[in-house]
Amino acid sequence: MAALVLTGPAQAAGPAYVALGDSYSAGNGAGNYISSSGNCHRSNSAYPALWAGAHSPSSFTFAACSGAVTSDVTGSQLGGLNSSTGLVTVTIGGNDAGFSDVITTCVTGSDSTCVNRVNTAEAFVRNTLPGRLDTVYNAIHAKAPNARVVVLGYPDMYTLNVFCIGMSATKHQKIDEAADVLDSTTASVAAAHGFVFGDVRSTFKGHELCSGDDYLHSLVISPSWESYHPTATGHSAGYLPVLNAND
Repeated sequence: MAALVLTGPAQAAGPAYVALGDSYSAGNGAGNYISSSGNCHRSNSAYPALWAGAHSPSSFTFAACSGAVTSDVTGSQLGGLNSSTGLVTVTIGGNDAGFSDVITTCVTGSDSTCVNRVNTAEAFVRNTLPGRLDTVYNAIHAKAPNARVVVLGYPDMYTLNVFCIGMSATKHQKIDEAADVLDSTTASVAAAHGFVFGDVRSTFKGHELCSGDDYLHSLVISPSWESYHPTATGHSAGYLPVLNAND
């Protein structure tokens, strides 16, 4: 699905902005979807669109797409990048690590099955994902050498040590551990490329699932693809402040 490109007035002060990545950047779960984005599920309430609305960039290319893995970014999302690009944001790596399958396994399986699946994902993140991130980050820099690149992470899913109906405390802790491994690995690779890492775990803290003031969806029956993704508030109060602090 083609990226959405908006061009602002010539006198606009904001930098040309390109938003790359997966469903956490596209806005799965935020509602207010852009019909022309189809299965990419881009949302006008996602943090890239909110940032663009507030900063009037000279152009805005919204290329993030639901389900994207690292090879999708390099293969189909970089067309909007050039030497005039001033800001690039990206969330990527969760799907490479099998985020959806991890959640499904933990929802439907035993504690031990969940733990084993998360351990497999963590090994992938530590051993294989860094090379894939290197490829993405090198490609971004090659096409947009003058851009400030902000790599945004993923929130922890659960508030721990509180009563919560659903999955066990063991599963909650293990899923959060996986998010922490993913974030720490991503932060390290981003730093090696001179990119900024935006850690959203701080803004989501106290607003994870089971908090009573959730910025995330739990299991959604319809549409199921919104499950375990940030709500509109998760984008406006979770992701956007971190981008604003690092843009």
